Amino acid sequence: MASNDVKHRVTGTTTTTAATDGMNEKRKRGGDKRMVMAKRGLRSLAIAVCLPVSLTVLSACIGSSMHGQSRADESKKPFWFPPAWALHLTCPASSFLMGLSAWMVWADGGFHRNPTALLLYFTQLILTLLWDPIVFGVGATRVGLMLCSGLFFSQLGCMRLFRPLNPIAADLIKPCLPWIAFLFIVNLKLLFV
Repeated sequence: MASNDVKHRVTGTTTTTAATDGMNEKRKRGGDKRMVMAKRGLRSLAIAVCLPVSLTVLSACIGSSMHGQSRADESKKPFWFPPAWALHLTCPASSFLMGLSAWMVWADGGFHRNPTALLLYFTQLILTLLWDPIVFGVGATRVGLMLCSGLFFSQLGCMRLFRPLNPIAADLIKPCLPWIAFLFIVNLKLLFV
């Protein structure tokens, strides 16, 4: 008698060991495939979030290292003007939300369906990276106003294009928009200081 023909009774049903072994093998392969896909997903998430955040931190470091502000400039600022460390801390937080949002759209295949969304995401990323060194490093506040305007409209465009692809990703952009509007006001105040 061959081992494939051996039957055993399991709670009222009979199955062959060969069929059971085949199903176990399929489950194992499916689990391995899911594990590999999960690892790939975590790796892509880490890249999509950490790369923009680290580039924004680098941009803030470059902008703050080039910035030589005197005490006279400090006294001219209004009481509501945020300290430099707060500005440098919240820009990476905005980049984190944008990176997470872009990853969610990418994971759903949204950038293949609408490549304009990817273009707008990269546009806002470049504008984010340029704002700090240009405004605080070089002191070109007029150019900073244009960058803030472009950044606001590119993030607004991202939100509108991400909404049909992934509504949660679009909702993650909402806190970034008031922050950019506040940066515009800060930048405007720097223009007249």
